[in-house]
Amino acid sequence: MNREVTLPLIVDDHGTLQVAAADVSKLLRTLGGRWVRLVEAGESGLDEDTVAALTIELAKLADRIDVACIAHSSGGAT
Repeated sequence: MNREVTLPLIVDDHGTLQVAAADVSKLLRTLGGRWVRLVEAGESGLDEDTVAALTIELAKLADRIDVACIAHSSGGAT
C-alpha cells in the first residue's frame, strides 16, 4: 500500500481546528487494535495478514494526523 491519503484539516475562519485530532487518532488506533484482538481470538473470516497490514496503515494515518495538527497548532507548515 503505497498510496498517500491527503487529509484536509477542518478549521474555522479563525484557524481553530473543528475536529479533535486526538480523538480521530485514538479512533484509528483503537479500530486497528480491535481487529488484531479479533484475529487473536480466532474470529473466522478475518485474514491475519490483511488485518496486520490495515492496522499498520491506520496507525500511519493516525501519526500523519497528529503531525499535521501539531504543525498547524505551532504555526508551521505540513
